Amino acid sequence: MSLWKRISSHVDCEQRMAAYYEEKGMLELRLCLAPWIEDRIMSEQITPNTTDQLERVALKFNEDLQQKLLSTRTASDQALKFRVVELCALIQRISAVDLYTHLRSGLQKELQLVTEKSVAATAGQSMPLNPYNMNNTPMVTGYMVDPSDLLAVSNSCNPPVVQGIGPIHNVQNPGIASPALGMVTPKVELYEVQHQIMQALNEFGNCANALKLLAQNYSYMLNSTSSPNAEAAYRSLIEEKAAIVLTMRRSFMYYESLHEMVIHELKNWRHQQAQAGNGAPFNESSLDDIQRCFEMLESFIAHMLAAVKELMRVRLVTEEPELTHLLEQVQNAQKNLVCSAFIVDKQPPQVMKTNTRFAASVRWLIGSQLGIHNNPPTVECIIMSEIQSQRFVTRNTQMDNSSLSGQSSGEIQNASSTMEYQQNNHVFSASFRNMQLKKIKRAEKKGTESVMDEKFALFFYTTTTVNDFQIRVWTLSLPVVVIVHGNQEPQSWATITWDNAFAEIVRDPFMITDRVTWAQLSVALNIKFGSCTGRSLTIDNLDFLYEKLQREERSEYITWNQFCKEPMPDRSFTFWEWFFAIMKLTKDHMLGMWKAGCIMGFINKTKAQTDLLRSVYGIGTFLLRFSDSELGGVTIAYVNENGLVTMLAPWTARDFQVLNLADRIRDLDVLCWLHPSDRNASPVKRDVAFGEFYSKRQDPVTGYVKSTLHVHVCRNGENGSTSGTPHHAQESMQLGNGDFGMADFDTITNFENF
Repeated sequence: MSLWKRISSHVDCEQRMAAYYEEKGMLELRLCLAPWIEDRIMSEQITPNTTDQLERVALKFNEDLQQKLLSTRTASDQALKFRVVELCALIQRISAVDLYTHLRSGLQKELQLVTEKSVAATAGQSMPLNPYNMNNTPMVTGYMVDPSDLLAVSNSCNPPVVQGIGPIHNVQNPGIASPALGMVTPKVELYEVQHQIMQALNEFGNCANALKLLAQNYSYMLNSTSSPNAEAAYRSLIEEKAAIVLTMRRSFMYYESLHEMVIHELKNWRHQQAQAGNGAPFNESSLDDIQRCFEMLESFIAHMLAAVKELMRVRLVTEEPELTHLLEQVQNAQKNLVCSAFIVDKQPPQVMKTNTRFAASVRWLIGSQLGIHNNPPTVECIIMSEIQSQRFVTRNTQMDNSSLSGQSSGEIQNASSTMEYQQNNHVFSASFRNMQLKKIKRAEKKGTESVMDEKFALFFYTTTTVNDFQIRVWTLSLPVVVIVHGNQEPQSWATITWDNAFAEIVRDPFMITDRVTWAQLSVALNIKFGSCTGRSLTIDNLDFLYEKLQREERSEYITWNQFCKEPMPDRSFTFWEWFFAIMKLTKDHMLGMWKAGCIMGFINKTKAQTDLLRSVYGIGTFLLRFSDSELGGVTIAYVNENGLVTMLAPWTARDFQVLNLADRIRDLDVLCWLHPSDRNASPVKRDVAFGEFYSKRQDPVTGYVKSTLHVHVCRNGENGSTSGTPHHAQESMQLGNGDFGMADFDTITNFENF
């Protein structure tokens, strides 16, 4: 249910918000595109903190809004077409910033009203916060819960730290920073939700007492002989029953709001899990608090289901469609709760190589609630292509165990595991510790698509029995890319990195935008590089990367093709190949020096030259920068004896396998002062900066003459050189400084950190 529908279910809220939108004539727009507006604004990840940013976000929103309206004009409804024309005219009359800020602020006001109703009102007077539903559509037949299996719920818990957002401040002055708009939802702590569920359960006890009294009076009426007051007693029972039904309906509405709060937090947890695939911080333990909410909700809905069934036994009239409908709603809600609690808690590797062992696990966030742990089911796993996943999710395919095995896009060994229940922490999960993908079926490629662009997902499913009724649940992993050779890993990680960073919380598998703002991409690159190397990128580093990504026409948006498909100007490799090779080189050979700030890294030749010439220390001042022309190369720029800047030919991983970077720097007497990577710092003596990274000179073995490898810079005229860029010493030349071949990626390990 959309947020606006929740608002419109309360007359006072609807009137208040209608007046707000009508101030700028936007009420019709809000009504016509309610779900789209909510999804579009609530899924934004970037906060417009400045006037320029706000204008860019507003213009993009305006553009998307017009496209949405134009697509609606194809409808056969003439009245709708006329409304669309009027709305398009409205958009032209209002500035993009005014339109966007008014709608965004309106959503904040709506959500604030929702929260007030949810927290302050009695049971049944609140509304769910989130309009989304989980992808886990219930696949259940004849499922119900025995009230005797209810869990004793505890009200004590440690309040977790969860993300939230306050109101938008000063939207008329966009220069003032606003809170993050990753998801425009009020801040609701899980412990607050748990408290509300407990309070609702306690209040529902009053309804149970009234129901018990009604049942007693009904039994007395059936067993008593005719009485002159029989008709009055009958009418009284009808009124009592109607009052209880009304209370139950309100309690159910309150349950729905609580359920959507919990589902929202679970979606946030899953979204953060995807971000963690790129290296973002991730609090996995918050899942325990989410499970507590699921367990309490299960108790709530089970109590309600038992009460509705008991109420239906009080047969005062022949037909009770309202009560029958309530029973169906409660049963479906319980099914939905149980199915949405089945998730992947430990994701498989997202770049998956055939014939390589991997692990994953799934968890059912219901603990021992339903007694399933007494006869634990077996979870099966298959691999699905993107198209298969879309068909299954969007078409609500009925799950049949015999047909599912035939839908697999590959062959996985050790793809079944029995669920286990851990009594100490109430975790009910199935671990797959030794899976191995043996074969994969590829889809036909279109255009420039490659196997590294193709996404798959592991599909986990199980069937079990509760009180003679069958229940089936399933869940999908994050997308994975399947490769057969190590040289496919760089492009595969481009696909996964882009998907993890920019996928919407709710989407059809695995739809993803093909362009993002630089602000969004810079965050993703910083997280990726920082998690891999232990040191985040600086503002200067990010500015340099932005320059690398731009083409002739500068734009705030970066496309997928610019990111990893199109070669950079005057280069034979893409931006991602260059960035990935640097990330690997830094991690494998320069990690300590990078973390210590000894490597400038992301700076172009011109700026490096300018900075060095401005240095007060002059001759012998040097810095290390990543090569623009060499994949996975690092070069040294220094001020020579003539006061000019010399650039050494780049070193690559092959060079460092023979002699590490620090020892190469020690051998070059022309290097004296390290130019700082921090613009506010002063140059540092070479041996002070790199001393801790030097290798210890080993004593020669007795009976042998000691020999060592040294690096020196060739002067002009040596080896026939007449250029200003010196060559390496002979031993370095033998190692070669060719292109950073893709075969070098075969040795990459621990890619989970990439």
